[in-house]
Amino acid sequence: MTGTKKQHATGSPQGGRRPTEGDPAPERGRYSSRRKMEAVLRVLRGEDLDSLSRELGVTAATLSEWRDDFLAAGQAGLKLKPADEPEDRTRELKTLIGELTIDNECLKALLRKHEERDPLASRRSKP
Repeated sequence: MTGTKKQHATGSPQGGRRPTEGDPAPERGRYSSRRKMEAVLRVLRGEDLDSLSRELGVTAATLSEWRDDFLAAGQAGLKLKPADEPEDRTRELKTLIGELTIDNECLKALLRKHEERDPLASRRSKP
């Protein structure tokens, strides 16, 4: 195994320590969402995809996938209707049910009071 870099258990050549500014980019391993975003922004600003992929040690296809995911998430954030609209509607309907229940209980209490004052009121024929 001469001439090859030894991979550590974490999958990165740094052996699990977080890379800092000035460190060479890992050839393999996981990238944080922040590092992916920074790479995507560089692509979107016009940097060459192939040279950036060589610098970061990832394939151009991986960079393209990160870019597509980033743009899709951004597009979803710009939709007119919020994603939790059904939850808002459910909350409104539950509030309405609560108000109607209170109104109904109040009307029942008023009817009971009225019937207590005039016990024959409920037995009279209606016109």
